[in-house]
Amino acid sequence: MHPNAILNEVQQLYSVSDRLDSLAEQHPLVSEALLTISGSVRGTATLLEVLVATKIAPLSRFDPANA
Repeated sequence: MHPNAILNEVQQLYSVSDRLDSLAEQHPLVSEALLTISGSVRGTATLLEVLVATKIAPLSRFDPANA
């Protein structure tokens, strides 16, 4: 599995989080809920980024031909 596919999704999640933050500013009645969801989405994106960095990226750098 190539890590770029997951990292592209990570960027999409960060964008969703940013859009939710923006919506929270425009809709005060639901701003608290939107900010909570935005934080959750951003946290999920961060966890996926860490997963790629610690689990997938090291495997993709391993070349069995050179082992």
